[in-house]
This record gives sequence, C-alpha cells and structure tokens, in this order.
Amino acid sequence: MKWSYMDHWRSQSPHGPIDQWESRATMDRFLKQVAAVGYDAIDTFDFRWYQIMGEYGSVANYQEYVQEHGLDRIVNTFHAADYDPRNYAPHIPATHANILEDFRVTMDRWSGIQLDNIIVMPATLYYDMEPVTEDKLKITADLWNQVGAITKDAGVRLTCHHEFFCGIQSRWELDTFYAHTDPEYVHLFVDTAQHCIASVDPIEFYEAYADRVSGFHFKDTRNHDLIGDYRRRPDSEIMADTTERWFYEMGDEGGLVDFEGFIRAVARRGFDGYLSVEHDKANKLGGDHAESTAIAAWYAKNVLERVAAEEVAK
Repeated sequence: MKWSYMDHWRSQSPHGPIDQWESRATMDRFLKQVAAVGYDAIDTFDFRWYQIMGEYGSVANYQEYVQEHGLDRIVNTFHAADYDPRNYAPHIPATHANILEDFRVTMDRWSGIQLDNIIVMPATLYYDMEPVTEDKLKITADLWNQVGAITKDAGVRLTCHHEFFCGIQSRWELDTFYAHTDPEYVHLFVDTAQHCIASVDPIEFYEAYADRVSGFHFKDTRNHDLIGDYRRRPDSEIMADTTERWFYEMGDEGGLVDFEGFIRAVARRGFDGYLSVEHDKANKLGGDHAESTAIAAWYAKNVLERVAAEEVAK
C-alpha cells in the first residue's frame, strides 16, 4: 500500500506558528519528517503554485526537491477555489466561463509534472447554495463534466471532495449529483471524516461508487453535525459553537470512523492508487501536526495494512 501526506502542516517557530512553506529550510525539515515516518509521497494545494515558483522556479523543480528527500512524487493537488456567487459558483451558469478558464490556466501551471488527480469541492458553501434543488445539482454537474474534459485532456482526473459544509453533502444531494455527472470525466474522492460528520456512512458511500473513486482522505472525527453547523458562517470548520475541533488522526481513541471496515472495503475493490492521509487543523486544543502525522502513519502501517492483507487473503 502506498501512502501520501496531504499538506496541512504547522509547526512552532521563534516568531510563532508557521507552515513548511515559509522557507526552503522549513520545507527540508517537513519533507524529512514525512519521509521518516513512512509516507511515500505528498499531496498539496494548487494555490501553493505561487510559493513553488518563487522558491523553486517550477513545479518540476519542486518535485525533484521532494524526490531528493526520499518521496516518490506529488500525487494530487487540491483546487481550493474562493467561491463567490457573484463570479465563481458552480450552480450559477453565468459564472461558468470564469471557472472553465480558471481550470485551463490551472492545468497549464501544473503541466510540468504528472498528477493523478485535481481535487475540488464541487459546490459553494451550503448557505450560498440553499435551497439545494435537483435543477441546481444538474447545473453543477454539467459544469464539472466540462471541467473534467479539460483535466482529462491534460492527463489528470477531476475528482470531487465533499466537505460537510458544501452544497452537496447529504446522501440525496450526493446521489443526485453523481447521477448527472459523466463517470468518464467526474470522479469521487472520499473523505472519511467529512462524510461521517454529515451522517453519510463512508463505507456504504464508497461501496456504492467504488468504480468512480480515485482517492481518499483518511482522517477521523469525534462528532456528527446534528445541529446544522454546516450552515455556520463564514467557516463551519472554525465557527461551530459546539465543536472546537472537527478532525483527528486515524487511530484516535474517540474517533467515529470504522477504518478497519473501510480499508477492508478498499482492499476488496482492489484500489491500487495512493491513499492520502489528512488531519487539517490538528493543532487545535493542544494537538500537534507532527505528532498526528506520525500516529496516523503508525496506524496505517501497523493496523490498516495488516487488516487489508487479511482481506485480500480471504
């Protein structure tokens, strides 16, 4: 099994919290730590392109730097769009020309390396899209079919990641959206914690769409959203009154995700791509990104790989 680490790193410095992109020296320390605990590759955000160009000169140069630290490559990039109903909203047709042009530019920027996936949250924040209707979901699906054709031409799969606060998060919304998307162009990226928070069983959901799944974020949560925190402005991951920290690393004692059941399903389906580990905002409530990253790697190597091997041997 191959494991990739998704870019959410934070650490302390003499001048306060920093991420690994602060300097080449901090990137050097980050990559050594990720490689040392057994990850095979990294994922990143495509807004990092600006820092990559400034520090390394090209995406290919940065990937070479990653490989010099013992990692395979950059596997996926997350297109973290700044959704705005005025000019960039998948359920509003008038904004589609802007979005399509954005992806033409984005795919050109990353053309220096071979990515597996470009990941998107396929809808605006929930409060900007509601009421969520089938017509809005069909309009949204039509956009991503067109975007998927652009990314496919670039040799990269378009894959959708459903945050619990996005406009496509309930099981009806998910099923309706995928019914109107073309499997050739639109794939699914299952985030175990995000679906769990939204009360969508990640195992059942994965089994229903396994043929379209092109990747995962393996992370845990201790809370379902039972009071409508997905509507919280401006950021449900930060502003929820009842839940100060949504995400934890795999193997967390209070976690709700059935990872052993999930990896058995993944093994049965024969998924052979990279499995991405994520735990965004892991430094809240006394947490620590380095510790969470190491614990998740331990859990992946010592629990999930054993369980997957048992499932394959049946």
